[in-house]
Amino acid sequence: MSFLICLAALAFLMFVAYRGYSVILFAPIAALGAVLLTDPSAVAPIFSGLFMDKMVGFVKNYFPVFLLGAVFGKVIELSGFSKSIVSAVIGLIGSQRAIIAIVLVCALLTYGGVSLFVVVFAVYPFAVEMFKQSDIPKRLIPGTIALGAFTFTMDSLPGTPQIQNIIPTTFFKTDVYAAPWLGIIGGIFIFVCGIAYLEWRRRVALAAGEGYGTGHINEPEPVAGSLVNPWIAILPLVAVGVVNYLLTTLIKANYGKTYDVALVAGAKPLSVDVTPVVAIWAVEGALLVGILLVFAFGFQQLKAKFAEGSKSAIAGALLASMNTASEYGFGAVIAALPGFIVIRDALKAIPNPLVNEAISVTTLAGITGSASGGMSIALAAMANDFLAAANAAGIPPEVLHRVAAMASGGMDTLPHNGAVITLLAVCGLTHKQSYKDVFAITCLKTLAVFVVIAVYYLTGIH
Repeated sequence: MSFLICLAALAFLMFVAYRGYSVILFAPIAALGAVLLTDPSAVAPIFSGLFMDKMVGFVKNYFPVFLLGAVFGKVIELSGFSKSIVSAVIGLIGSQRAIIAIVLVCALLTYGGVSLFVVVFAVYPFAVEMFKQSDIPKRLIPGTIALGAFTFTMDSLPGTPQIQNIIPTTFFKTDVYAAPWLGIIGGIFIFVCGIAYLEWRRRVALAAGEGYGTGHINEPEPVAGSLVNPWIAILPLVAVGVVNYLLTTLIKANYGKTYDVALVAGAKPLSVDVTPVVAIWAVEGALLVGILLVFAFGFQQLKAKFAEGSKSAIAGALLASMNTASEYGFGAVIAALPGFIVIRDALKAIPNPLVNEAISVTTLAGITGSASGGMSIALAAMANDFLAAANAAGIPPEVLHRVAAMASGGMDTLPHNGAVITLLAVCGLTHKQSYKDVFAITCLKTLAVFVVIAVYYLTGIH
């Protein structure tokens, strides 16, 4: 029964998300409904002590990233920088390659260390301009961004600085370059199959006479006047990636693991644990630099539009962050239920260590709606078992690292996933319009994990 309660809560939240209802409202209803069926007296304590605690903690850590990411995307749009870059790219590679161009832009930003959520806000204006000029249906934008930002550069390619590639290092004593050949093979598989799928979807739409479409919401405002030089337009994007990397290094070097500060002499110092927030501080500083550069080169275009434009950006950031925070709270409650323990223990029975790890991580990521959350739960509970089984089979821990990282980004993007909901909200589209393409990319990503496992067993390379 406890197992069925877990599945019922998950199915209910996926259903309401797909139907277009707000997860801000229904995530706590789904989570607390499961608690009610488990222990009615625990509903209020779990709501205040767990759901709200995790939700508010997420907002505290990540709302500035959402806010600055939304403002960055908006000023890129209002200044005409997005249109300038898109025009240059179309002139260079042709209008029929819009999908691969957007995937590569997302991949470069993600691999450069820019937060996945920030990539969504930053790339959306480019995608709209490019899809409009190429007359590709807007409903394909979420799948295209998902392929570029949520897949091979998130956890497959060696060295990616995303959290999904960092978490396994603490459990397996590896580094972010673990099993580089398997990561590259998996990344190529995802990229090639994903592009082939999206191009097939584009050709089907073209044959049916379907274009970009009309009546869409959250459309970027049209930009009048001459376009800025594309090299100037791309400078803020490059600056975000470079400054993010530099600040990550400088913050670690200058602040250490903890930092004590007292603004008034004699006052009790405030002690800040720096390690968990290095990446957050770095990307916030990088986004500020990017915004300032857009203002420096596009002030004339921005001065009349920024007041109203910033209001819509802030509204979008609030909605996106609260959607994701609600999902975070839901995942924390589900992970505390007895049924979740039943699921976790049942997964331990799978004999092959790599298949066991892959299925365990991707299943828990799917249930919690979080790649990093599902992987953290799985590895915290089972990493020692995975290592023991791998050592007995002669499998290096680096292979465990790469399989865990890739599996975390598999079934995590189910309809209730916070990144998916944010992506659709930013694009002004619904699950019914666009989720099928995101799900197809999700299936390809999940399949890639088992392709990598097969390659390892067939060749031994890692």
